[in-house]
Amino acid sequence: MNRSYGDPCGIARALDVVGERWALLVVRELLLGPKRFSDLHRGLPGASQNVLSHRLRELTDKGVVRRRRLGPPAGAWVYELTDWGRDLEPVLLALARWGGRAPLTTDGELSTDALLIALRTVFDARAAGDLNAVLALRLGGEEFGVEIGQGRIAISRGAPAAPAAVLETDAATLRSLTFLGRPLGAALTAGRVRLAGDRGLVERFLTLFPRPSPAPGRPA
Repeated sequence: MNRSYGDPCGIARALDVVGERWALLVVRELLLGPKRFSDLHRGLPGASQNVLSHRLRELTDKGVVRRRRLGPPAGAWVYELTDWGRDLEPVLLALARWGGRAPLTTDGELSTDALLIALRTVFDARAAGDLNAVLALRLGGEEFGVEIGQGRIAISRGAPAAPAAVLETDAATLRSLTFLGRPLGAALTAGRVRLAGDRGLVERFLTLFPRPSPAPGRPA
């Protein structure tokens, strides 16, 4: 059932397209690149397969998402954002910055993509300074390229070319290293992290993501 606010305001018209429950989180899961349905569901375990299928169908019908078949050897069907869907990226990052100042209401873990979007959201350009580097992150069987330069960070799905360092772990451990202050040495000793290449670069990388301050009048 298609519902509309019946309001000509651009905000209302945007919500007519992506305002349904789970819709923006589907977009979040596709910001770093295409995904199969099973991978999308793994990133959104709170959404039933029926609900996720319905949202994907709606977003496809509205021109936000498209479905395509990968070429050989994969041959799998994947979902990806259209150009119009990708235009939601700065909107979602701004929303993440705003929401990051609200109190946590769950002790659940972030999905891999949600964590990487969070890193982009809080990246501190001043702390990065003149750092120019490429790293590879291997998280739960997936690989991502991280490029830092000119005070910016870019993260994309897939292995980067000639990374200066490779950090292999899981999303929960990376979250503890970046946001919760866990020392890298302790995670290495515990076997939660594997590291190749420039350890100093990885240590600096982990300091570039300060937690946002709570909104005024809200508890930490």
